[in-house]
Amino acid sequence: MPTANTDTTDAACSSAGSSGRPLLLLVGSGSEHWRAYVLRSMASGYRLHLLCPAPPSWEKPYIDSFGVVDTLDVAAMTAAVRAHPERFAGVLTYEETRVEAVAELATALGLRTSPREAVRACRDKYAGRKALDRAGVPQARSAAVASLAEASEAAARIGYPVVVKPRALSASCGVTYVGGERQLARAYQEAGRIWFDEVPRYARPTLVEEFLDGPEISVEAVCRDGQVTALFVAHKQLGYAPGFQEVGHTVRADDPLLSDDVLLEVVQKAHTAVGLTDTVTHTELRLTSSGPKVVEINARIGGGRVPYLGGLVTGLEIGLLAADLAVGATPDFRTSGASATAAVRFLYPEREVRVESVEIAEDRLPPEIREVRVLTAPGRELRLYPPGDSRSRYALLVAVAGTERDCAAALERAADAVTLHGTPLS
Repeated sequence: MPTANTDTTDAACSSAGSSGRPLLLLVGSGSEHWRAYVLRSMASGYRLHLLCPAPPSWEKPYIDSFGVVDTLDVAAMTAAVRAHPERFAGVLTYEETRVEAVAELATALGLRTSPREAVRACRDKYAGRKALDRAGVPQARSAAVASLAEASEAAARIGYPVVVKPRALSASCGVTYVGGERQLARAYQEAGRIWFDEVPRYARPTLVEEFLDGPEISVEAVCRDGQVTALFVAHKQLGYAPGFQEVGHTVRADDPLLSDDVLLEVVQKAHTAVGLTDTVTHTELRLTSSGPKVVEINARIGGGRVPYLGGLVTGLEIGLLAADLAVGATPDFRTSGASATAAVRFLYPEREVRVESVEIAEDRLPPEIREVRVLTAPGRELRLYPPGDSRSRYALLVAVAGTERDCAAALERAADAVTLHGTPLS
């Protein structure tokens, strides 16, 4: 059941109300490392009331008020919202596990949203595949399976190499490249082993898909009334084969893919196929020899600091654009006109360790480095299996420079200035 907010932010909410800024309902907040920049940009234009499963901590400087409630329980959230003394101008979330519930909540409140069925087609990767297939959108062939025998049959039908992955997870968890029959059993076991409590379980929980060769990119976009506006493109750096862990991203302000008609048409058709109408989206694609093909489409702000990189080089604040969209305002897509490049690199240990400390030699950081953030804490165990598990990252580095080569060089020098101290694990 929702609980009343007795925090002093009630007073802040009342005083902010006199400023005339609209009140926005945000469901869930994520972690500070990955989402503080989004929350900060939303707060620059809106008063924020946060619905969260536990009292907020790092979020407090950015919010006006909060309510503690089960953020997967639509009825409980609806009751909490209707008991609030002020009307909300819009509602949104950037948490993957809450996009469906928030779409239903927005519908119940009569606020702008994409249909829940469309959002579900993004959460359930196989439902999304079927929607894209019906619309003829270029993508990987896919089969949902419930046993190793079914996985083997699907892989033989699709043709090796294939990719095996969970049906509804994110951050490349449990996603494995399979070159032949001998590697299939372990990949299937890994995809079934990794699961989150907040993710639904399906009768056929694992996907076997065609491997798409070629560079992988993601497109951050705003979908308003069904029309897609691409904001920026991120080029992924992948590692830890046979996994597909994202070890870095690069975003260029003047990326020629932003004016590639074929790519933009595929992205638009993908949104239309699943039925998205009003949301910020994160679409992942492979640039294959036969053209761009969709890996997946997500009805939320992208992760991995990709939108942050886009903001550094274009001036577009993804959080503010998402907030504008949620309240029905027309987002401002004017960019700063810069031609810079921004990149992020995630640091992993060379061996499995129990963390003691992370040391940063500030005097050795090149001038292109905008941020160094430690992602771990003393006592934490960093494992290297599954391959490249994102929980094994101990730091991230962000650089801005004139070219991709300059960014890469700066990140390489900065990585040498960050030292992980720990005890090796057996």
